[in-house]
Amino acid sequence: MRPDRRHVVPTAGVRPTAVLPLCIALVLTGTACGWGNTEAAPAVTVTTTETRTLPAESVPPTEPAAPSAPPRKPVDPDPKARITVIPNVVGLNHQTAQDRLQAAGFYNLREEDATGQGRLLVFDRNWVVVSQTPRGGTRHRLDAKIVLRSKKKTDG
Repeated sequence: MRPDRRHVVPTAGVRPTAVLPLCIALVLTGTACGWGNTEAAPAVTVTTTETRTLPAESVPPTEPAAPSAPPRKPVDPDPKARITVIPNVVGLNHQTAQDRLQAAGFYNLREEDATGQGRLLVFDRNWVVVSQTPRGGTRHRLDAKIVLRSKKKTDG
């Protein structure tokens, strides 16, 4: 059983509250003096920098930089308005199908259980795409809604 701090009796007239600071001072003094350290202390380099602020009148005016590159072509204002071919993903693993469609720029994807049971496609790698709307190979805008109907690999 550990003694409680309230019952510690100071010895030789030393107050317990003075012992901790005294121990810390001894450890720091010993460390600073190199006691117990056989290696030489590393050299320390101190660098100082002076900063001055000049009045606005004394700062020379700067000339505008010459253009280094020709101006760029204007960016397409609505990149989703681009029309491109939808990849055919029927027969692929559901996750792979989503990856291919997103790589082609289509992100408005929906998914349904093709068996009509209304199950959620929680683990996409366990499902296979059996149909897609719009069909693969047709051209549509990048923001077109694509519905993937899938069934589990274990479904007959």
